[in-house]
Amino acid sequence: MERQQSIELYQNLRRARTFMDDCYYLPLDLAQISSKANFSRYHFIRLFRKTYGQTPHQYLTYRRIEKAKNLLRTSELSVTEICFAVGFQSLGSFSSLFYKYVGNPPKSYRARIVERIPEPKKSIPACFTFMFGLDSADQKSNFQEAKN
Repeated sequence: MERQQSIELYQNLRRARTFMDDCYYLPLDLAQISSKANFSRYHFIRLFRKTYGQTPHQYLTYRRIEKAKNLLRTSELSVTEICFAVGFQSLGSFSSLFYKYVGNPPKSYRARIVERIPEPKKSIPACFTFMFGLDSADQKSNFQEAKN
């Protein structure tokens, strides 16, 4: 009986956590989230923290920051557009929370990531560029180096 209750408790918490994962970009409040788990707000906070080691607000902030990091790496959106796309209501709070979680402001994070991305040719082995004729100038110089 007690094990069944534990399973149901975890399923309810997981349902609320999945809701946060799916709707991170919306302005969620504690009442909405806790209703997905069928608990009162304060009971939900205690159970969530005990189960996951962080409050629902901390988890939601973490998810939003992770989504923002992904958008900074993969999109051309401005920092302001990303801020609102991931569910933050204020650019100032987004920037300060991003710095707190990541260690860099969003703009610096993007610049640092862009510096680390290798040029496509540098990451393709020379034998493939030669075999598939990707760049004839590079082929000749690589071929000449190989002959010497």
